[in-house]
Amino acid sequence: MQYRKLWIGFAAVIIVSFSVLGYFGVEIYREAPPVPERVITDDGVLLFTGQNIKDGQNVWQSMGGQQVGTIWGHGAYIAPDWSADWLHREAEFIVNQWAVRDFERPFDELDNERQAMLQARLQRELRENRYNPNTKTLTVSPLRAEAIAAAGAHYTSLFMNDPELSDLRKAYAIPENAIRDPERMEWMNSFFFWASWAAVTNRPNDTKTYTNNWPPDDLVGNRPTGWLLLWTGFSVIVLIAGIGVLATYYASHRDDDVNPTEIPDRDPLLGLKATPSMKATLKYFWIVTALILAQIGFGVITVHYGVEGDGLYGIPLAEWLPYSITRTWHVQLAIFWIATSW
Repeated sequence: MQYRKLWIGFAAVIIVSFSVLGYFGVEIYREAPPVPERVITDDGVLLFTGQNIKDGQNVWQSMGGQQVGTIWGHGAYIAPDWSADWLHREAEFIVNQWAVRDFERPFDELDNERQAMLQARLQRELRENRYNPNTKTLTVSPLRAEAIAAAGAHYTSLFMNDPELSDLRKAYAIPENAIRDPERMEWMNSFFFWASWAAVTNRPNDTKTYTNNWPPDDLVGNRPTGWLLLWTGFSVIVLIAGIGVLATYYASHRDDDVNPTEIPDRDPLLGLKATPSMKATLKYFWIVTALILAQIGFGVITVHYGVEGDGLYGIPLAEWLPYSITRTWHVQLAIFWIATSW
């Protein structure tokens, strides 16, 4: 009867958990930001196609994308989040263009009142959803097209071989000529633009973006929503409460199954002799040990790239083992040795 209750509880947890995961998985898929078939300016100039955006995602993945910075917060954190970085660069370009045109000085040199006015105009410019689901076309203003071009030029210099950005590449642990083909670089820029567009554009008939106002950026009005704060706090409280319940239960029942009369006077394992089947598993322990040591080695190199972005104590290791490779293997080897030892 005792085990029957445990199995019922286990089944209930599994059913509830996967029901919640399944429901929200469907909702995420249904409400995902659209990939426009065309991105054009108000005067009809074609900037990107939907295929460019998808090809750009493939380019980003081919260079170990989520090991080199992040998109929407997913990835590795030595390099910046590209969706956040692109968005902020685009926003700064636009407000500075307005500031110089209207007030003849950069945005940062304006008084608070004028900055607030331009910031409000910027948020209207960027947060308005101008995607047409009927034509599957996204339209942007000519000024935003200029901002896109400026951000794209920076990224092209960064991911290719502009010597002026060599220090920044080192800080981001990005090797020179990470992208060699200018066309592929343009595709990746289109993907970065789309990712930042989804992060700042309000959902239809809503006041929050496709990414729930992530990344936070006051300049464009990306601030945490009330529901986000509520559910974050609620989940933390439930987690702590659950840990407390488990700890209390364990502390109050840990002696229930212990019979002092059954405790041997001598450790029975001291006289244990290895059986042939035990000896047969020895090779697995050697393999697991080797995999753990390899993981540690790649981890040391990966961590050091955070200090010396293109080498290891003066050795130009990034020429043979760039950060994206070492971090990939550091993560994957954990899966390998756990699977082997399991």
